[in-house]
Amino acid sequence: MARFDARTALIVVDVQNDFADPAGALAVPGAEHVIAAANELIEAAQTAGAFVVYTQDWHPARTPHFVTDGGPWPVHCVAGTSGAELHPDLRRTAGPVVRKGEGGEDGYSGFTMRRADGDEQPTELAALLREREIERVVVVGLATDYCVRATALDAVALGFEAVVPERAVAAVNLEPGDGEAALAELAAAGVQIECGGAA
Repeated sequence: MARFDARTALIVVDVQNDFADPAGALAVPGAEHVIAAANELIEAAQTAGAFVVYTQDWHPARTPHFVTDGGPWPVHCVAGTSGAELHPDLRRTAGPVVRKGEGGEDGYSGFTMRRADGDEQPTELAALLREREIERVVVVGLATDYCVRATALDAVALGFEAVVPERAVAAVNLEPGDGEAALAELAAAGVQIECGGAA
């Protein structure tokens, strides 16, 4: 299991009803296993006094992100709806929630949001980590090939060590093998992929 200390943060990515519930608008296969694994890691992080932060997709009802407005995705995680809420089985701490995509941006990474014109804006996540002198992040949640991938890549680009435990992520797999390809890309970028045992 990934190790935690005061300089390590756990980032729990988008474990929301629309992704984690089998009836959700964009349900990710295997999400129930991700919740169980994430809960174990949250407990370990809390026990070690590590910082835990959650991210949420938090979209407006109309956005170029959605197929209804020309985007690639079904309508999901609309701000204020039950689908956007964190899954009830997910362990919650007093850690903050970083909401992304509020202005219609792509909202994949917990660290940055990209507008339709390509302009990137930071979220508050990096600042939250820097003010706590975090050096290492463990990234878990949904989905491996999109929001987990983007968050872990940004973490490394921002100078953090990053770990992704395979057992605590699951992929959408729009194309077969997308999840495996994302993990290979992360490893090539310097992210530690934890296949089991301590990171």
